[in-house]
Amino acid sequence: LANVLASDIVEHKEEVEEICDGADKQLAIERKMIDLRETWATATFEFAMWKNRDIPVLKAFGYVIEELEEAQLQLQTLLSIRHVAPFREDVTKFLTELSDTADTLEMWVKVQMLWTSLESVFLGGDIAKQMPIEAKKFAKINKDWEKLMIRASETKFVVQCCGNELLRTTLPVLYSELEKCQKSLEGYLEQKRGKFPRFYFVSNPVLLVILSQGS
Repeated sequence: LANVLASDIVEHKEEVEEICDGADKQLAIERKMIDLRETWATATFEFAMWKNRDIPVLKAFGYVIEELEEAQLQLQTLLSIRHVAPFREDVTKFLTELSDTADTLEMWVKVQMLWTSLESVFLGGDIAKQMPIEAKKFAKINKDWEKLMIRASETKFVVQCCGNELLRTTLPVLYSELEKCQKSLEGYLEQKRGKFPRFYFVSNPVLLVILSQGS
């Protein structure tokens, strides 16, 4: 302390204050990174069984999407701070990881929405019998989807699930195949409307119920 008092530190007041301010900001960055990493290391998905089948599906995923968006915004803010230099690589890497997680989850939700809307149509019932090729194709999709969802429900952790290479590569394929099934179904419904014009006044979900009952 005596050496500090004896020095001409007062003459370098601005430089010292800047160094102290920079150290405070870097400590805040470090603490924020620790907090975010701990949060996403333990964040988990919620699953629920689909109807009366033993296939788990994502539940309450909207909250996870919102939290991912918030975390990415916080990391982008950290990167804009002048004193981030010592942590830039780490922050950038983590931002990329969460961005990839969000992209995978977005595709995952799209696949789930398509699967849930088509599952009851193609797995049994009159419509499946009238569209045997599509029903067979959907049965294959269903098996792949079931395997993915069972594995994901066992893992549960958000970043770990979305970082799974099998999940990442399979979801786009499933989405493409499900879209084909959906288009075939829309074509089938259009044919029915062509034969029975009154069906033009009925929405697709209601028409599916009518046709599935053989009415």
